[in-house]
Amino acid sequence: MNIEPGERITVVGAGVMGVGIATLALSRGLPVLLIDVDPVRLTDARTRIEDELRIAQLLGGLREDAVTGPLETATTTVGAGDATVVIEATTEDLEIKAKVLAELSATVRPGTPLVSNTSSIPIDELAGYAQRPHEVVGTHFMNPPYLIRTVEVIRGARTGEDTMLSLNRCLAALGREPIVVADAPGFVTSRLLHPMINDAARIVQEGTASAEAVDTLMENCLGHRTGPLRTADLIGIDNLVDSLKVLHERTGDDGCRPCDLLLEKVRLGHHGRKSGRGFYEYAN
Repeated sequence: MNIEPGERITVVGAGVMGVGIATLALSRGLPVLLIDVDPVRLTDARTRIEDELRIAQLLGGLREDAVTGPLETATTTVGAGDATVVIEATTEDLEIKAKVLAELSATVRPGTPLVSNTSSIPIDELAGYAQRPHEVVGTHFMNPPYLIRTVEVIRGARTGEDTMLSLNRCLAALGREPIVVADAPGFVTSRLLHPMINDAARIVQEGTASAEAVDTLMENCLGHRTGPLRTADLIGIDNLVDSLKVLHERTGDDGCRPCDLLLEKVRLGHHGRKSGRGFYEYAN
């Protein structure tokens, strides 16, 4: 995608995924407008993005001579009107995402893709809240987006061909490979991964093994790169629980009902890496 003067990518939501996606775009030299209703979170986001860019460089996700794009922040969607692509990365809550997509749909120019970054909510369900449902498409970036090159792309029943072409150009500019799947609760990655993490947490809850033992067995015997419970800490246990609830409500699969240990960690604020403690402790 060629970024002409005045064009930019807008990211809505300055949480873990919003910051990660913004970091990816900036690392590719693209201008980013990051929007969040909380000005304190936006201030923190600038610091976190600087840290993430340093990490990306250390881990080979950013060349030393790379020129990063300019970052703007805002607490309203007014500035999103001239965006090339808008990526909604708010929390995994239908009411919140629906409100944001409705507002963005009324703000952006017709023809602008409205991308919902979601781990579980069906895209056609979200598209019903936009003025132009054919402009809504889904992505599921993996964390951290600036290191993981593959992106799950969800085409809803009403997603238009022009929207898909625009998103593909955007992902090419971000250096990411799209894998397109059909619309369904949890799509592919969450439908497979999140119930597995739930089962792993249940094993710890029942006293069969420690978190460390579960992860070591999954890594060394079954080839899981990080272990399911370290993965839960990376996703954010609160986000994981929200996703499991969506899957349980929409599929009826009781394996997706969040286990008591996950619910207790959310209650205690032990959300994983971002809070400094989840199944493991972290020096934030």
